[in-house]
Amino acid sequence: MPGRTVSKRKRNRSRIVGAVAAVAGASLVLAACGSTKDTGAASAEGGGGTGKVGVILPLLTSPFWQSYNDYVPKMADSEGVEALKTVNSNSDPSQQITDINNQLNQGVKGLVVAPLDSAAIEAGLDQAERKGVPVVAVDVAPDKGKVAMVVRANNVAYGEKACQYLGAQIPSGKVVQIMGDLASVNGRDRSEAFRACVKKNFPKLKVLEIPAKWESDTAASKLDTLLNANPDIKGIYLQAGGVYLAPTLQTLKSKGMLKKAGQTGHITIVSNDGIPQEYDAIRKGEIDATVSQPADLYAKYGMYYIKAAMEGKKFEPGPTDHDSTIVKLPSGILEDQLPAPLVTKDNVDDPKLWGNTVK
Repeated sequence: MPGRTVSKRKRNRSRIVGAVAAVAGASLVLAACGSTKDTGAASAEGGGGTGKVGVILPLLTSPFWQSYNDYVPKMADSEGVEALKTVNSNSDPSQQITDINNQLNQGVKGLVVAPLDSAAIEAGLDQAERKGVPVVAVDVAPDKGKVAMVVRANNVAYGEKACQYLGAQIPSGKVVQIMGDLASVNGRDRSEAFRACVKKNFPKLKVLEIPAKWESDTAASKLDTLLNANPDIKGIYLQAGGVYLAPTLQTLKSKGMLKKAGQTGHITIVSNDGIPQEYDAIRKGEIDATVSQPADLYAKYGMYYIKAAMEGKKFEPGPTDHDSTIVKLPSGILEDQLPAPLVTKDNVDDPKLWGNTVK
């Protein structure tokens, strides 16, 4: 997701303090007991699980989040959740705190939030906890703060899968990773995992890095500069196809470096997201692979877990009934790590991939 410049982030944090000071709520402790390793059999005590749920998006400029937004009302209906119209924080973490407070003031009984900043989101989570409103985090785990569950794929695996794919295709040479915002745990996990995997398994590869903060313009300009100094690049890892795919392909094309797979000079590209545009690029031979981040399952299990939290259900680490595993993060928060398959030309037409179901 798009990030911010350092100076803007400082201003945002100042605004966050103001937003927090403007809202106060009475404390309410949610009562719940019982737990299970199978999400289909969680037990609960009390709680009706009814009431309106607020859904806060990080942005709508990425095809990934546009798809997630489209899935939200469908999955809310299927899970029996009364979801309000989604709210777009427009890539601004301070606005996201304001959005949370506005939803709380409207009397929502649950919140499903995709955090922009893993640290800054704590202010909003604290406000929700004071009002006794459970929160489910989608896509990004908070560094601190209380959430009933994080619905997310294993972002360390994203970086490792990209590394393994590039390493298998490129015996030696320079590869680039266009990184996300390191203020987000997603950006950190993908970057560190890719870097560590290359160092351990493919020592003949040299990793060059572009910190792009989920910003397409930043990715394009920095990639252009990097390619001027390193025209012998052999591989690229895009940490977010939704924001990096188009500018990367445009930059390569403008330099005469966009060669199809199998052609001399082809630069091997692996991405993250699983949007239809990536699949089309794979079919055309412009990129080679992507990791499908499950937009449909993010919406489905975001709704599933917020309903469970409103009913007072609790969960424990272990395998689920939907091909995922709940893990306990170092912060003590539980995270349901949903499957995220690698997509190549061999399986790009699989009808089970959510990117092939988007009209």
